[in-house]
Amino acid sequence: MFEMIDSMVQWFVAPIAAAVWYLFSKSTKNERDIAVLQAQYESTRLSYDREMKEIKETIKAIFTKLDSIEQALREK
Repeated sequence: MFEMIDSMVQWFVAPIAAAVWYLFSKSTKNERDIAVLQAQYESTRLSYDREMKEIKETIKAIFTKLDSIEQALREK
């Protein structure tokens, strides 16, 4: 009877437990990788938004300067 239980543990339960442990460790690693990717995406998005805002402000400043030059030329 104990030999049969020992055999079952050796050939069925132990490999299943090893497979479950392997899948658990892989899913934990995947969760960490996903968290890192989300943080990188958020950082990149914020950087992009900041750069776009700076570009818009620079374009507005250029158009303002061009308007003032145009106005000065029309007054002459």
